[in-house]
Amino acid sequence: MLKTAHDLVVAAKATITEISPEQARGLLGSSTLLIDVREPHEYQAGHLPGAVNLPRGMLEFMLPNQPGCQSADVPLMLYCKTSGRAALAAQSLQSLGYTDVKSMAGGFDAWAAAGLPVNKPGETSFD
Repeated sequence: MLKTAHDLVVAAKATITEISPEQARGLLGSSTLLIDVREPHEYQAGHLPGAVNLPRGMLEFMLPNQPGCQSADVPLMLYCKTSGRAALAAQSLQSLGYTDVKSMAGGFDAWAAAGLPVNKPGETSFD
């Protein structure tokens, strides 16, 4: 019997650490690398402040080239639109040996719905 994408996400979520958007907000400005695993056009439409865009399809190839990501214990927090891709990506990074990997429950949609800060390229901030 074939598995569905939903089956894979459910299985991944059983093996990873998920945190709430509010807990993720507490990581802003910390040493945790915030990784947006969505596609570049999704990232450009809006993303968490300080997040880098490493699309899920290239994550395993791109992450080791990020500054500070050569250590297994580098703190990582991943998110996508609703949390499925991030859960699968977190599971993959754990299988590579990364030990401090978190995924944000509900993804960017939950973050935005909670009214948390969103960076949108091209917007000017006068704060």
